[in-house]
Amino acid sequence: MRPAPDRLNKNTVQGKMYRLLLQMFIPIMSIIVIIFAMLLTRNIMYASVSGNIVKVSGFNQKFKQEIDEQMYFYVTGYSDKMPWDDVESASSLAEDLLKNTSNPDGRKAMNSVLSLCDKLSTYMHNIEATTSYDERMDQLDKNIYITTGLIEDYMYSYLYYEAGEMASIQKQLDFWLTIEIVFVVLVMVVVIPVVLSRAFKLSKSITDPIVAMNSRVEQIGGGDLSPQTPVKTDDESLSLLSTGIEDMAARLDKQIELNRQEQIKLRDIELSLIQAQINPHFLYNTLDAIVWLIEIGKNDQAEQMVTSLSSYFRSFLSDGKDIVTVAEEKQHIKSYLEIQQVRYRDIMEYEIDIDPSIEDTKLPKMTLQPLVENAIYHGLKPKRGKGKIIVSGYREGDNILLKVTDTGLGMSREELESLKSRVLSEDTTSFGLTSSYKRLKILYGDACRFDIESLPQEGTSIMIEIPGKADIDNETIL
Repeated sequence: MRPAPDRLNKNTVQGKMYRLLLQMFIPIMSIIVIIFAMLLTRNIMYASVSGNIVKVSGFNQKFKQEIDEQMYFYVTGYSDKMPWDDVESASSLAEDLLKNTSNPDGRKAMNSVLSLCDKLSTYMHNIEATTSYDERMDQLDKNIYITTGLIEDYMYSYLYYEAGEMASIQKQLDFWLTIEIVFVVLVMVVVIPVVLSRAFKLSKSITDPIVAMNSRVEQIGGGDLSPQTPVKTDDESLSLLSTGIEDMAARLDKQIELNRQEQIKLRDIELSLIQAQINPHFLYNTLDAIVWLIEIGKNDQAEQMVTSLSSYFRSFLSDGKDIVTVAEEKQHIKSYLEIQQVRYRDIMEYEIDIDPSIEDTKLPKMTLQPLVENAIYHGLKPKRGKGKIIVSGYREGDNILLKVTDTGLGMSREELESLKSRVLSEDTTSFGLTSSYKRLKILYGDACRFDIESLPQEGTSIMIEIPGKADIDNETIL
């Protein structure tokens, strides 16, 4: 069974509008039909009477004179032709008028004309059959002249009756027109308030839910995603819209919760990174190095190392902040490299070249240290001889480029592609690089770029490109 069209569904705006239009259309069309029928009926009557008058107006105004003269000429012998055609014409006109006449007096007059035409024809036959001149003249005076006069009189009487009928019809038209105007006014007085009342109710049934939904959307925009009952309305379309808004709010709330869980995971990654960086071996080796410097009398170097270790942990903790400036990250890297240089003084040199103009740029804490650590342990240590680590940063267009380059062992093309694949797929086997990449990706999306270049026995370069105008703070990854 096919569903009813929307215009017939009483629970839709279209259906309500359709019914409202019908409530307006039916009374108005009824009035128009009634008025049209009344006017048409009376106009037909008026046109019939008018047509009869026009036909009578075509009657020969000299009918009597011409008939009388022709009959006189026939009787006196000046003519042998009798006016049969004129009499027949008058009889045909009377028959035609009788068919289209409703007025009793007019019909009576036309019946009289028909009867007189028959008598006139009889009288003319009698004259035609009479041979005596005196008898013919006597019949002409007593029969023909009197009959033609009566025919003419009845024709004029018919005109009088039809003119009166026309005046009567005109009065009826005026009367019914007045009645119709009064009727239209009365109907409008009844229909218009009803239609206006229904239109107001219809408007209210549409606008009230829309206002309520607008208020709900403002609440959602303000962060209120708590479940609420959809707006109650008879209109199915608006009801579906309100239900859709609530479903959207529920999905948005769910998505926010998922994002929050994602941020918790991000924090877990951060904590894991921190735990990985607070390597007991790194701390023990650093402390052993400090003790060894003191034992051999290199107190100045030991003091410098203690200062670097203190600076390292100060910047490492960074007052609990997750977002730091490039300047703070630079200090952290410097402290880390100073400590590591004491341990690996025979194989490592370093250089930090960061443009001062980008030092106020913000980025996630410990973005560069995993890159530097990777350069030491996978670049310089496996290679015999001394190597160098260069940490550089500069502005390129609207972006900031940070680069950690080493002159260490390097990688083959296969090893490089494997490392890139693990980092970009967030494989935890390259935890330090992966964590840096993942945090940057979460914060900047496709606006950041992470690239690795390497050649065997020549070294490796890891480059990070981030937006120079990115607006992030410590709330971004909480």
